[in-house]
Amino acid sequence: MKKIVFAVTVMSSLVFPSGDIPEPVGAVPAVGEVNGFYAGFGLAAVSTRRVDFTADFFNTQEEQDRLGNVTLLAGYSMNDYIAVEARYTTSFTHDEDIEMDGWSLFAKPQYPVNEDFSLYALLGYGNVNLKGSKPDGVVDVDDSTFQWGLGMSYMLKENISLFADYTWLANDMDGDYNGVDEVDVDVITIGVNYHF
Repeated sequence: MKKIVFAVTVMSSLVFPSGDIPEPVGAVPAVGEVNGFYAGFGLAAVSTRRVDFTADFFNTQEEQDRLGNVTLLAGYSMNDYIAVEARYTTSFTHDEDIEMDGWSLFAKPQYPVNEDFSLYALLGYGNVNLKGSKPDGVVDVDDSTFQWGLGMSYMLKENISLFADYTWLANDMDGDYNGVDEVDVDVITIGVNYHF
């Protein structure tokens, strides 16, 4: 027993020559690891389109409109791997007299590739509202549906991250889109988040 105590004393004096053994401390989060509330702002390129399948199989007619939207978001990261997020988007520019607004509620599974860069998915439910007129008809769509997306995030500074993602907001959504009652909407968003 005396030999073991002597060996431990000698080893500790070699590792800590001053004799001061440091106190254990709690885990320190990695640089860029931020959990808790965040809020953000993004610019979104929106594609709204209707596909007319009344034509023959090899000659379907697709009509597409492009909108520019502002997106506001708020979320909460519970840990490095899961967050919840709410978004609101509205048009500020468009091809024709069509405007869109919508909201989304997402579960956000995320995977930290390293201390600054992460990949994430968006899975949830939301509403899309399209209103306007076209030369040969009207656009009147207001429907709620399952929504999903994929994205990536990069911690620029301690509390600021950049993000880019693709979200599919509607697939065969019900409404009147220039005489056709099924509409698709998808969005590419680039923005910045502030982590509190």
